[in-house]
Amino acid sequence: MSKEISIPDEIITSKIYLIRGQKVMLDSDLAELYQVETRRLNEQIKRNAGRFPEDFMFRLTSEEWKNLKSQFATSSWGGRRKEPNVFTEHGVLMLSSVLNSERAIAVNIKIMRIYTKIKEMLFNNKDLLLRMEKIERKLSNQNKNIELVFNYLDELIDKKDNKKPTTKIGYKK
Repeated sequence: MSKEISIPDEIITSKIYLIRGQKVMLDSDLAELYQVETRRLNEQIKRNAGRFPEDFMFRLTSEEWKNLKSQFATSSWGGRRKEPNVFTEHGVLMLSSVLNSERAIAVNIKIMRIYTKIKEMLFNNKDLLLRMEKIERKLSNQNKNIELVFNYLDELIDKKDNKKPTTKIGYKK
């Protein structure tokens, strides 16, 4: 049985990013959690490339990496030469079979529990999200209506300012 590790949930949760519509973790963050060097982790991945199809792991583009670095204010000094690999939930799960250590197994169990909590939170708040979307649509429509009213008011003001003299018809007194 794998030993219990004492990594706070918040630390693992802070290392989960949303990229390309998927919740992923960086290879360097996983290496830190597993207490191995990033290059060693990536060596094991290369040796077991068949276990990591595109939906389990992919490499970030330089643009995605630049955007991600700007989110957590990483220094441009030193560091990586290549864009990082990122792992989806299934990729993280597969890592435990590649990194067959007690620590890797314990960390993966903890990560899988956190992924499950995230899914439960999203599922439980789905109704709330749907309500918020409905309100946003209403607000968007109201904004369009208000803009239309202001356009009509502007037209009326312009007509009033550019009033042509009218010729009166009828009996003169």
